[in-house]
Amino acid sequence: MIQVDIPGYRKLQLAHLVMDYNGTLAVDGQLEDGVRDVLAALAPHMTIHVVTADTFGLAAGQLADAPVQLSVLPPGHQDVAKRDYVNRLGCGETVAVGNGRNDRLMLQAAELGIAVILKEGAATTTLAAADIVCTGIVPALELLSNPLRLTATLRS
Repeated sequence: MIQVDIPGYRKLQLAHLVMDYNGTLAVDGQLEDGVRDVLAALAPHMTIHVVTADTFGLAAGQLADAPVQLSVLPPGHQDVAKRDYVNRLGCGETVAVGNGRNDRLMLQAAELGIAVILKEGAATTTLAAADIVCTGIVPALELLSNPLRLTATLRS
């Protein structure tokens, strides 16, 4: 579990990391450089979940050696399915990371929502649902390994 008490904000106790795949961890189905290393560093501290529509059909192969639990969603209402996934884990102990319109509900439901902007861009509704916005997935994930960065961004 990752714990950080952010002055004027709240105390975070994060046991789960839930992420989208395409546009968040990957561009055009290919995992971004450095992601495996950051996931390996986070895995001893939290359970890592990837919940995706898997647009390019490459998620399982790309994540084969990564310490993640992969869930590929069927078509239709993926925004609701992602939110429900976070709720089942316990939204108060979950950080969610995404970029697409179908990620906005899980970012809202999670205790901490992080939107990322890669080459695919990010939906404005998802940006509005996020607590933090990052311009890369590695810096977004490194926030969890360096809690003082979260404090610097979120404190009052």
